[in-house]
Amino acid sequence: MISNWSTSAGRTVRTVRGTSAPMTYGLITLCCLIFVLGPASGLNPAYGTGDALVAAQRAYFRHWGVIPAELFDGPAREALTPATALFVHGSWVHLLGNMLFLYVFGAMTEERMGRVRFTLFYIGCGYLALIGYAAANAASQQSLVGASGAISAVLGAFLYLFPDARVTSLLPFLFFLPLRFPAWVVLPFWAALQWLAASQPTEGPGVAYLAHLVGFTLGFLYAWVWSGRTTKVRAAPAPAPEGENQP
Repeated sequence: MISNWSTSAGRTVRTVRGTSAPMTYGLITLCCLIFVLGPASGLNPAYGTGDALVAAQRAYFRHWGVIPAELFDGPAREALTPATALFVHGSWVHLLGNMLFLYVFGAMTEERMGRVRFTLFYIGCGYLALIGYAAANAASQQSLVGASGAISAVLGAFLYLFPDARVTSLLPFLFFLPLRFPAWVVLPFWAALQWLAASQPTEGPGVAYLAHLVGFTLGFLYAWVWSGRTTKVRAAPAPAPEGENQP
C-alpha cells in the first residue's frame, strides 16, 4: 500500500512539474490549504466549536481581510490586507466557486502570459480590485475576503486573448443543460450580471460585485495594452466546463 501511494504521489509531482500552468494550480492549492487550516472550514479543532468558532472566524477575517473604513485611515499594516485577503475565503461555496473559475480560465491565460507575468498580474489586479471596492465603500466596517477580484481580472484577460474559445456553461433557466458558447458571449454576459448586481442596494455583508467589475476591467485593459490588437488568439478550446457559481 505504501509503495502504491508513493508511486501515485511521484506521478502527481511529475505532472505538476510538467504542466504549462504551474502558477494557476499552485494558487488553487495555496487557497485550498489556507482555507482548510483556517477557521472558516470548520475542520481545524484548534479554533473550537460553536460560539468560539464563530468568534475565531470573525477575528480571522478582520485580521487578514480588507476593512474599507480602516484601510485608508488605519495603521500602515492595513495596506497589506488587499494582498492577504486574496488567499482567504469565507465558506466552502465561496472557495469552490472561485477555484472553479480560476481552474477553467487561469491555465490558458498563464500559458499565454508566462508564469511570472501571470502571477504579478493576478496579485496586482486583485489588489487594485479590492482597493477600488474599498474606496467606493469607505465607511464600511465589513471584512472583505476572497480571490474574486483577481479571478475576475483573469476572466477579463481571457476575453481579450481568447475571444473565440468555446466555454461550456450550465444555464439554470435551461435546466442546467451544458451548452457551449464563445467567450465573447459568456464573459460579457457574466460582467453584465455583475454590473446589475452591483447597482442594487444591499444591507450587511454580501458579494463584492464592484470588485468583480474593477478586476474584470483591469484584466481586459491589461491584456489589451500588453498583447496589442494584432496578437490576439482567435480560437482555442476551453480546458474545462464552467459552473454557474460566480467568483
